[in-house]
Amino acid sequence: MIRAHLRKINKPGMKTIKSPDGDIIDCVLSHQQLAFDHPELKGQKPLDPPERPRGYNSSNETNEVFQPWSMSGESCPEGTVPVRRVTEEDILEFHNISTFGRKTIESSITNDSPSNGHEYAIEYVSENAFYGGKANINVWAPRVELQTEFSLSQIWIVAGTDGVDLNTIEAGWQVHPQLYKGDRQPRLFTYWTKDGYKGTGCYNLICPGFVQISKKIAVGSAITPVSSYGGHQFQITLLIWKDPKNGNWWLQYGGELVGYWPSVLFTHLKDHATMVQFGGEIVNSRGLDGSHTSTQMGSGHFAEEGDGKASFFRNLQVVDEGNSLVPPQNIKLSAQHPNCYDIKQGFSQNYGNYFNYGGPGKNPNCP
Repeated sequence: MIRAHLRKINKPGMKTIKSPDGDIIDCVLSHQQLAFDHPELKGQKPLDPPERPRGYNSSNETNEVFQPWSMSGESCPEGTVPVRRVTEEDILEFHNISTFGRKTIESSITNDSPSNGHEYAIEYVSENAFYGGKANINVWAPRVELQTEFSLSQIWIVAGTDGVDLNTIEAGWQVHPQLYKGDRQPRLFTYWTKDGYKGTGCYNLICPGFVQISKKIAVGSAITPVSSYGGHQFQITLLIWKDPKNGNWWLQYGGELVGYWPSVLFTHLKDHATMVQFGGEIVNSRGLDGSHTSTQMGSGHFAEEGDGKASFFRNLQVVDEGNSLVPPQNIKLSAQHPNCYDIKQGFSQNYGNYFNYGGPGKNPNCP
């Protein structure tokens, strides 16, 4: 069953690249990528790039991290996209094929009582119609204690009813040992669902959905270098926005257009988002003694330690109905367990709307 599933999702490549970190990258013809196995997308080809939102300035793009597979000088040919090959080992980390590459059902991100071990430290806006979000995020390699846990930092684009028909689009970096056969490097990732994580959607390119157009960026591959405590801070810029003409949701990483989530994947997000969220998420599986695990969020340090020590999101923006990047208004904060992970916001001329966030997990105040 696993081999049959792998034959279905691993499309043949025109070229294969062995990454120094052990990943295998297949250069797949762009019109033959897995996305086009989706019933609503069969026979289509990748769309041309849309216009960026008004207020977008390419000179402000930050992308100080790179992917190991491309650092040796290898690249994919024109007309192909780099796809991280899924292996038997990847799938065997999960209980069954149906759960491979999916998040567990989550509680509301703004709910004060975490569900299924998911915990958050986020900033969000929710009193309007939204058409995207943008931020600079510094990259760390947080400790993840258990194989079944993860730690991530991302942007969420959200619409629908929690627990019923929630639609989300998500992108950021994550450390997720179970998804990447024990690997603990931070990796660029995407996610989507249209039914509150129950049966639709997946990480990266593991199921039909997200359409990649970039031949330079491999979704699901590691990013390097990472920030160091008290040392150099490495950051990425992520922009997600809805194309006003075709209605698809596009992802840009630094100055590179990665691809898009077709609007046909969604119900509520066919129109607009009702919430945009920025921040960190972890899964705490609880140890055998019922105590909190020491899985870190962000740098593993609390927000009050500030820049260079705590993780940050900077230059937060949202996309309005006029397809313009604007500062978020009426910002709210949420941290369910501030003794484990917390968040602190601010504003400056250099960084616009920003916040620091994160924490160590288990500590004397987070038993």
